Formats: sequence, structure tokens, C-alpha cells
Amino acid sequence: MPLWLILIIVGAILVVLGIGGVGSFLLWIGVAVLVVSLILALVGRGRSSRI
Repeated sequence: MPLWLILIIVGAILVVLGIGGVGSFLLWIGVAVLVVSLILALVGRGRSSRI
């Protein structure tokens, strides 16, 4: 499983259990990792297609 998916799942479980501060922090970290990985994948795809 990808790291971003694990962070989002664990964060959501913690929010549901009532540990909102840590859970929301993990949710935001998971979203940030997802966005960065998508940007890197798009940049890498753009570079490889131009060669």
C-alpha cells in the first residue's frame, strides 16, 4: 500500500475515534504526500515523452 493511503486511513480512523488533532495532522500529511507524488509523476512523464 502506498504511504499516502496508509496515512489517510490511519488519520481517518483517529478522527473517528476522537483523537482529532493527531488524526487531522495525519490526514493533511497524507494529502500532501499524494499531491507531491502526483506532481512528480506528471513532471517525470512530461520529461520522458519529449525525448
